[in-house]
Amino acid sequence: MIPFAEARARLFALGTPRAPVPVPLAEAVGRAPATDVLAARAQPPFAASQMDGYALRAGAGPWRVIGEVAAGEAPGLALEPGQAARIFTGAPVPDGADCVLIQEDAQRDGAELRAAAGTAPKPGQNIRPACMDFAAGAVVARAGEPLSPARIGLLAAAGHGTVAVPPRPVVALVTTGNELQPPGAPLAAGQIHDICRPMLTALLAAMADVRDLGIARDTPEALAQAIAAARGADVLVTVGGASVGDHDLVAPALRQAGAEIDFWKVAIRPGKPTLAGRLGATVVLGLPGNPASAFVTAQLFLRPLVRLLSGWAEPGPHVRPARLGATLPANGPRRDHLRARYSQAEAELMVIADARQDSSLLSVLAAADALIVREPHAPPVAVGDLVETLDLHG
Repeated sequence: MIPFAEARARLFALGTPRAPVPVPLAEAVGRAPATDVLAARAQPPFAASQMDGYALRAGAGPWRVIGEVAAGEAPGLALEPGQAARIFTGAPVPDGADCVLIQEDAQRDGAELRAAAGTAPKPGQNIRPACMDFAAGAVVARAGEPLSPARIGLLAAAGHGTVAVPPRPVVALVTTGNELQPPGAPLAAGQIHDICRPMLTALLAAMADVRDLGIARDTPEALAQAIAAARGADVLVTVGGASVGDHDLVAPALRQAGAEIDFWKVAIRPGKPTLAGRLGATVVLGLPGNPASAFVTAQLFLRPLVRLLSGWAEPGPHVRPARLGATLPANGPRRDHLRARYSQAEAELMVIADARQDSSLLSVLAAADALIVREPHAPPVAVGDLVETLDLHG
């Protein structure tokens, strides 16, 4: 068995993002540009009114209203001292004006405008200056930082309709086992439903295009057919068949197909039989067949790998500290990942491990929103001690 940190580093070394391609902004979320993205324009590109009201030069008034400016229009007029223009939210402020008197504070009689008592307008009031948000040439997205929906909005404001990011990764997914039947299908004696394929497909849905290879039976021929169907994918994920039993045929089938196995067995719990390698240009990741083990190892290895292929400079998994809500005993020789739930106690984040950690318990996994990380041979920890956690929803 190899340590977790070494397994992660070796897995990441197997994957390289493909060359960036321009994609529409709405399709780029979750991917990261390879180079900094600069603003093509300023925001706002002109001084704009924050409110409906009157653009004018600050003073005691009165002012004479000589025109009107709406959003989307060029001002078309310049104001002299003592003049004003009706203006609406987002409209460019005409030359000669240095503030906007909001309409609630305006008293108008025909063309004559006065400010309500006690509301004398001040320079700069209710105006967004040009470049208030950012100037042309400013960095609006950093290389290697994933694009969030808000960042997508920033790129749109900066004048971009597309952004160059790696293509969305393609993940081929196959589960293995003679005992498996599709979810909802009738079960004969000794059969179970395929839990891992819909679970991992859901995990990947927002991150990658999943190529569903179905269920492969425990025969060299079925596995060879599934492996061949993964041709051209960025990642081939196999689930099950990666241990050392007589029916665990994934590793031999991969080698028979020409794959090079980089590592097999990691010093973690759950998930010891995790496997990684390459088949041509495709990264191969073999996960355990136990659903909880498959889910935890997908969080530890698969999700970070897909992020790496999406251009992320720091694909994780990322840890966050939390105060322990119940004592934990000393850990054994493998890095442990305890299914747990967060809670809030006053201003601090708390976490409590479920008392039942058997990796077959799907109800425990479904209720968990965190994994408590216990390093090999970690000493006992008491209530209130800080522990490292992985946020399953982050």
